[in-house]
Amino acid sequence: MMNKFKSVITGHLDIIVDQYEEEYDGKMEYWKEVQIHGDPEGLRSLANLLLKLADLDQEGIVDLPVGAREHFHLRPKFELSNSSVEVVVGRIDAKGTGAFYGRYIPKES
Repeated sequence: MMNKFKSVITGHLDIIVDQYEEEYDGKMEYWKEVQIHGDPEGLRSLANLLLKLADLDQEGIVDLPVGAREHFHLRPKFELSNSSVEVVVGRIDAKGTGAFYGRYIPKES
């Protein structure tokens, strides 16, 4: 999807996932952390992509089916550094319904 935004990432952008484990009160705790690093140009281009997605009128996209969500793939070696993991950036609200996908759990207020 989002062909209109191809080659949106300029500059240098690295997105990695680190895994950690630590013993706390006799129990092992595990967590993952997503790290996003870039030079000013890379970070601005990611910010611009996010703003375009946020402002996008999904209802006006003819070839986006009702119930679908616009998204964009950021791929290592193309949009991202060779050390990055692939990242999908997209809308959570579905075209036509505004529904969020089933696995979404909202944050607590």
